[in-house]
Amino acid sequence: MLETLDDAAVHRWCGSGLAALRAHQHEIDELNVYPVPDGDTGTNLVLTLTAAAEALAAEATEALAGEMLAGEVLDAEPATPLGRAMRRMARGALLGARGNSGVIVSQILRGMADSFATAVAVRGGELARALRTASEAAYAAVARPVEGTVLSVVAAAADGAGRIKSDDLVAVARAAARSAAEALARTPQQLPVLARAGVVDAGGRGLCLLLDALVEALSGTAPVVVETAVMPVRREVEKSQFGYEVQYLLDAAPGAVETLRGRLDELGDSLVIVGTGEGAPPTWNVHVHVDDIGAAVEAGIEAGRPHRIAVTRLEDRLHTDAGHHHLSGADIADRPEEGDCRPAAAAPAEDLAAEDLAAEDRSAAEPLHFRRADDAPADDTDKRGAVVVADGDGLAALFAAEGAIVVDRNPSIADMLGAIRATGAGRVVLLPNDANTHAVATSAAREAAATGVRISVVPTRSPVQALAALAVRDTGREFADDVIAMAEAAGSCRYGEVCTARREALTVAGRCRPGDLLGLVDGEVHIIGDNLTEVSRRLIDRMVGGGGELITLVLGADAPAELEESLSGHAGQTWPFVELQCYTGGQPRYHLLVGVE
Repeated sequence: MLETLDDAAVHRWCGSGLAALRAHQHEIDELNVYPVPDGDTGTNLVLTLTAAAEALAAEATEALAGEMLAGEVLDAEPATPLGRAMRRMARGALLGARGNSGVIVSQILRGMADSFATAVAVRGGELARALRTASEAAYAAVARPVEGTVLSVVAAAADGAGRIKSDDLVAVARAAARSAAEALARTPQQLPVLARAGVVDAGGRGLCLLLDALVEALSGTAPVVVETAVMPVRREVEKSQFGYEVQYLLDAAPGAVETLRGRLDELGDSLVIVGTGEGAPPTWNVHVHVDDIGAAVEAGIEAGRPHRIAVTRLEDRLHTDAGHHHLSGADIADRPEEGDCRPAAAAPAEDLAAEDLAAEDRSAAEPLHFRRADDAPADDTDKRGAVVVADGDGLAALFAAEGAIVVDRNPSIADMLGAIRATGAGRVVLLPNDANTHAVATSAAREAAATGVRISVVPTRSPVQALAALAVRDTGREFADDVIAMAEAAGSCRYGEVCTARREALTVAGRCRPGDLLGLVDGEVHIIGDNLTEVSRRLIDRMVGGGGELITLVLGADAPAELEESLSGHAGQTWPFVELQCYTGGQPRYHLLVGVE
């Protein structure tokens, strides 16, 4: 057993951590709580740690980091082998980070690297302090932290490490791993979305594996491997005297929430209200079992603005096969590794959700801007560029025709930085096109801003919103005004999707089963069916029924040839005064994308 942490242990930790994540990759992917095929938390963590391992192994790591992180001061590299190894691992993870989970883990590693940079010797006390710094870095990376996520797990690890007040390195590491595992088991109690699905937080599970790997690297003793496809965390569904489970997000002042708490306590049981504590007003997740659904919702209306309302009949929950997940439409909306019923708006750029967060609703998209602190100009300040994340040859061609640099789906931060450089522009707009890429785009923007590039992230959640944004781009305007116009165009575009259900779930549109076709509006399941043309028609009608002047259809890779003609005819007959444009996008997974402006 080691008494002090050294660079060799960092190498062992990274290697065994990557091996553990690979072994449990599918399990972690399956912890994502929705029936559509976007569950990739495990995959993203593996890719992130793979990049960290490659950075540790590469002799030319410093040169690579100097090219990709041009704004970072490399001559301030730690003098000790341990400090340099941790910095390499953290840099590699940052550049290779994919998805929200990867970004947050990279920030945890970066916090530890910063703590070790000046340490002469790392014993138990130094490790505890490093974990505290890592926790603070992870929370700082999320604008509106929500408990019951990987953030709770890393905070518990830091608390457990500090609580034993020991200089025994292995004892502190074991205390951190044990506390993290206990916190992971509590995540369903903190987030009702996890409780209903009977799973723990996916990102938190990955972090626990990394902490177990740290114990192994320090002690030489392999941790006990849990040989299960999914963590055994399904808790028994509480039997309630009430008939329905009601859940919604609520924008309300704390005082109003306290009044609501008393009112709902009178109406039912199993009451849980958790909030971020931030925002104006803050957003809260409200969960209660009641008989009077209307009274529970009306109480929310009296307190503030409820949204993403989900109702589940408890009898259905109690009689469902324990092997199946039970989700409301709100749960399914937490898709892109973890994502969001949105109104006719893109999500706010500063909302960097962690794993399985119930993300907040907003009435308009707000671009996030980055620039150097001294506002120093780039070499070509006046030239403008755009970077768009897209999957499918047709979509890529559409965006390229608009002058954008296209990055494949689920990019790393290094991929985004490369695309920003490829624009050759001093002012660049990033369009991530799904919630899981928001954190990656924002992190890449922060890094690129250090080089003098002025960056704005317009938080598009679908390619159809990016098409709307690029359609109004005007380089004759001031850059800030142009970005605002793009954000407003994206926000005014409602987006819909048709995809195939991956697993059984209970949605606000009814129960779906694997193989069913789902029609989603702004991330919420509205339609379930078995005929692609019929589901697509109903989705268009549902979206245009709320008003609209332009319908944009993007056909997926497996869309039949007759689908375009059928939908064009239906729209022309049913909505003759609405303009229609149709493209072959070639995107996988989604048979059809719909935008209504």
